[in-house]
Amino acid sequence: MAKLGVNVDHVATVRNARGTSFPDPVKAALIAESHGADGITAHLREDRRHIRDEDMARLKASITTRLNMEMANTDEMVAIALKLKPYMVTLVPERREELTTEGGLDVVRFETGITETVKKLETAGIHVSLFIEPSEEQIRASHKVGARMVEFHTGVYCGAFESGGLEGATQALDALLQGARLGVSLGLGINAGHGLNCDNVEPILAMEGLEELNIGHSLIADAIFFGIGPAVERMKALIATPVLAK
Repeated sequence: MAKLGVNVDHVATVRNARGTSFPDPVKAALIAESHGADGITAHLREDRRHIRDEDMARLKASITTRLNMEMANTDEMVAIALKLKPYMVTLVPERREELTTEGGLDVVRFETGITETVKKLETAGIHVSLFIEPSEEQIRASHKVGARMVEFHTGVYCGAFESGGLEGATQALDALLQGARLGVSLGLGINAGHGLNCDNVEPILAMEGLEELNIGHSLIADAIFFGIGPAVERMKALIATPVLAK
């Protein structure tokens, strides 16, 4: 069964909107863990728009599962990661003006720099994942630079699913399934995330070698109505017993 990584960025977004100390993303992470989350994900952005440096330090000190630090491949972030030593770093593309991560990392274009960063982090005992589109060239490049795993950007699939249901998302889903097969054949671990929710997650579970789903926005949105614990439990139940797999 694929693991569930819960992204707590948007808890920090709500906190920062009012300039208060609450809601606390660390408290949210602990609740998520107590209801079955297998790991916690947090993206430390250059502009600190949601998660802050002190949040990362408190998460590392407080959670009992695994901390996945999403970050851009910059000298500043690499230095922070080497000091913090999260369980895993996921390298993502980052543009200051974007609302959320808009696509996958271009590993082909930035091969040299990514290779150097992967080596530094892995030497320090930090697992490295690359957030990429499920294209053959990006998957092969990820293997070439020495990444331990990849996380496929599922945004295209989720957008297609929202507008046309599973039938409308067939092409995007096929790309993910084919990408997963290639990644597994190269020895890469397979993660997935971006835009996943309780309506569209089940077909993704057919990906070969799928190890972890990283989900944030939809879980925090559901938490407004149901609470973080029940939202996590609902997603975990879907992952464990998908209707489409019966």
